[in-house]
Amino acid sequence: MDPLWLLIALVLGLGAQQLRLPPLVGFLTAGFVLHAMGVEGGPLLQNLADLGVTLLLFTIGLKLRPQNLLAPEVWGSASVHMILSITLVSSLLMLFGLAGFGVFELLDWRAAAIIAFALSFSSTVFAVKILEERSEMKTRHGQIAIGILIIQDLMAVIFLTLATDKVPTLWALGLLALPLIRPILGEILQRSGHGELLVLYGLFAAIAGSELFELVGMKGDLGALVFGVLLSPHTKSTELARSLLSFKDLFLIGFFLSIGIDALPGIMDLVVAAGLALLILPIQTLLYHALLAGFRLRARTALLSSLALANYSEFGLIVTSVGVTAGWISQQWLMIMALSLSISFILASVLNARAHSIYPALEHILRRYQTRKCLPGDEPADIGAAEILVIGMGRVGSGAYLSMREKYGDKVCGIDADALQVARRQQAGYNVIAGDAENMDFWECIDPAQVRLVMLALPTLVDMEQTVERLRAIGYNGQIAAVAKHEDELARLQEIGVHARFNFYAEAGAGFAAHVQQTLGEQNPPLPSTHSETDKHSDDVIPMP
Repeated sequence: MDPLWLLIALVLGLGAQQLRLPPLVGFLTAGFVLHAMGVEGGPLLQNLADLGVTLLLFTIGLKLRPQNLLAPEVWGSASVHMILSITLVSSLLMLFGLAGFGVFELLDWRAAAIIAFALSFSSTVFAVKILEERSEMKTRHGQIAIGILIIQDLMAVIFLTLATDKVPTLWALGLLALPLIRPILGEILQRSGHGELLVLYGLFAAIAGSELFELVGMKGDLGALVFGVLLSPHTKSTELARSLLSFKDLFLIGFFLSIGIDALPGIMDLVVAAGLALLILPIQTLLYHALLAGFRLRARTALLSSLALANYSEFGLIVTSVGVTAGWISQQWLMIMALSLSISFILASVLNARAHSIYPALEHILRRYQTRKCLPGDEPADIGAAEILVIGMGRVGSGAYLSMREKYGDKVCGIDADALQVARRQQAGYNVIAGDAENMDFWECIDPAQVRLVMLALPTLVDMEQTVERLRAIGYNGQIAAVAKHEDELARLQEIGVHARFNFYAEAGAGFAAHVQQTLGEQNPPLPSTHSETDKHSDDVIPMP
């Protein structure tokens, strides 16, 4: 890849980031710029793009809980949304054609249905990036959104298999035995350590899964996803996903560049693409929310899931490409879909950047359509007799919980939005409950006068700001402590009224030193002197305070 490509992608990616848009919007724009410069993608860029998508689906599989796909709110919402979306959008396209609007005039019912089908998908790439940036992959709304995306991806794979006459061979039946090799895959993962071997193993597993499925006549991306799912129960699956993060992000740059580098749009293409994004996308987003709320999800969960899905998908481009190859639709529609995808990313970036502030503004409206009966896992919070709440039970939160528990016992309660994390902590004997502290529904059943201290160990500053706002809304007047990673975050936490602020990176060393001094002080061991015999200030033992 030419260094100039990387420079243009870097500059435009930085520009998008300064506008508070995901860098991927800049990468898409870089593809159009490169095409205008006469650059052609070639096999290298395509291979990078394919590898990026393969790693993306593999890491999704590592974090996927298969049982979540069986939930009615996941498969039901995904299926009904696709059926209604195809019916509604294809009807609109045919009406535009009857009205004599440009490129729509040439559409017959089959072409309209193909385009509507392509527009019914949401982008797995975009949604995962957005959720990862906000550390919300394991939250309730994150899992719902990912589950719907997986169902959509499976539908896309089925379509591509049928449309391309790519019929699985008899050897595909052997894939049913893949769960039998899970212990072997897990044992290799366990022995891969924590360095470059772990990364190498992850790359091998993703590519091997893809190639295996291709060999038996199935979509390779599905194979990468399945191999990720096979490794997902392993204790090192999270570490493996984290180790592959930079590689996945790097290769995905090739994917976004490849979208824009193939052609330069005309004015009419831009107009039609903008119309598809501005008219149809809001309808589909409202439809997502209505369905999720109808399946008894809480209003905030339904909204955040819908916003994560409020975009068009790269799979839509693949579906459109198949339609073009089969002669069902014209080549012009492939460019229109690429543009509409780009515009949808921009719109969705703006919405998701403000997702946590949109809900409070619309809460009084959205909660009118919230069902009274909750789904399992969405029940009102019960903290018992706890007076100290530790919110966020990751490594930092768990450590804080254990320290407070030693002194205050059952007066301490941990809270986390990840149900699997909660289940693991409960099995270990922790007093932990599932709950999203940014959701007002969570706090409604908690007496603020009962709680004396709230400790925030959440992944982002926005999460903590929202939680503090919720605490103030219920009239909480107790103490609040929070963990931050940067100095500017400490200043912001002070502004919003956090009483105790801890810079994790800056003060971890001080905490380590204090722990060592306390431990060695209790044991009072003799420490070897580092001075020479002629040093007049040498001591045999260094006293510990």
